[in-house]
Amino acid sequence: MDITIHASFLPHTDAEAALGFYRDALGFEVRKDVGYQDMRWLTVGPPGQPDVNIVLYPPTADPNITEEEGKVITEMITKGTFASLLLASPDVDAAFAAVQAHDVEVVQEPTDQDWGMRDCAFRDPAGNMVRMQQVG
Repeated sequence: MDITIHASFLPHTDAEAALGFYRDALGFEVRKDVGYQDMRWLTVGPPGQPDVNIVLYPPTADPNITEEEGKVITEMITKGTFASLLLASPDVDAAFAAVQAHDVEVVQEPTDQDWGMRDCAFRDPAGNMVRMQQVG
């Protein structure tokens, strides 16, 4: 069996702010920018990795979500308890410095963790937790 992860989904609450973080701060490519009515889906991914995609989507786009559920989801996103993303870099300190230069919310500066990993963390403009660990 040959299975790969092609795309994962993260909610956004502001498409332009999401672009500012994923494209400008992280350096990801914009692969698709799709609008429908007053909503917008963005597909981004790291340069040189065309098979790795993150779809940034309006969290209440699903017509099966009630207004009350939409409010709960939006509150959870804002608190950073709804979704998260784990990235990797061979040099977390350099990546942290580059991302931090873009006025992002820093959750944790690069830290050597007890379990042997060096990592750092940010919140994207919606509130999603974005952690980055050192690999390689």
